[in-house]
Amino acid sequence: MSPIAPTLQAFFTQRLVTQRQVSPRTIASYRDSLKLLLGFAQQQTGKPPTTLDWADLDAELVTAFLDHLENHRHNSPRTRNLRLTAIRSLFAFAALRHPEHAELIQRVLAVPAKRFDKQLIAFLTASEIDVLIDAPDTGRWEGRRDRALLLVAVQTGLRVSELIGLDCGDVTFGDGASVRCLGKGRKHRAVPLTTATQAVLHGWIAERNGRNDQPLFPTRAKRRLSVDAVERLVRLHAATAARTCPTIRPEQLHPHVLRHSCAMSLLQAGVDTAVIALWLGHADPRSTSIYLHADMTIKQRALDATTPPSMAPGRYQPGDKLLAFLESL
Repeated sequence: MSPIAPTLQAFFTQRLVTQRQVSPRTIASYRDSLKLLLGFAQQQTGKPPTTLDWADLDAELVTAFLDHLENHRHNSPRTRNLRLTAIRSLFAFAALRHPEHAELIQRVLAVPAKRFDKQLIAFLTASEIDVLIDAPDTGRWEGRRDRALLLVAVQTGLRVSELIGLDCGDVTFGDGASVRCLGKGRKHRAVPLTTATQAVLHGWIAERNGRNDQPLFPTRAKRRLSVDAVERLVRLHAATAARTCPTIRPEQLHPHVLRHSCAMSLLQAGVDTAVIALWLGHADPRSTSIYLHADMTIKQRALDATTPPSMAPGRYQPGDKLLAFLESL
């Protein structure tokens, strides 16, 4: 057996599970990345994974693998960089166990991540949120569940994995009402609930009638919803909402947009970005700066504050209907 196999096994069992205690989602992501790498190496070298040596996984092969992800599997640069993170983590662990391959490992660790254009985040306005939450048919059990789920998602900003991981016992009512979740990095946090969200959740939990350790938002079979199921129900209700609110784009609306919408609502209400970072469970408060870039109301206030005294604040508004028509084109 090649020296890669025991190191790879120790990487998962010792480094990731025992030492770092990473989440199951991280293990699954690293597993998939390394399976793809070994499969690509087998195609390139003709060797099965159990006979591969570290010399077979040099920087040239890793770079070719990353190019393969983009050009043949049509992965985005963000996904490419995610796969590279898993590879770097394995090789950093291997550096401690295989000093004889130090030069090869350092060359792999030096493979750079790919830069890419960062688009402005998408989010819903207050009126769009109201239409989306009212979209589910509350005459059906699934509709009442979906309405409660959408309201919690928009008001708390939970990630979809956190949302489907909620149990009935994670909700607290009354003074200090909140919902508790286990987020990234195994970090627990509690997010406060508004009076309106409490009322909807209280009714749903009474109808749900589940034990504290059972899913808050289950399927008909009482199982936990999957990420794909949440994505489908969001697009389904977005399509319904788009009939009365044309600005909603169902094809562009996914669960993470609801998280962005929560952050933008907090930001526009004047909540400090450090508090928003705690609310969303960001490890680094700087992650919240993306919402500052997307919020045009903050930029408009800055523009108004720097307007020369001789000019009226605000944007140019044409006074003639014909000019207004041309301006709208």
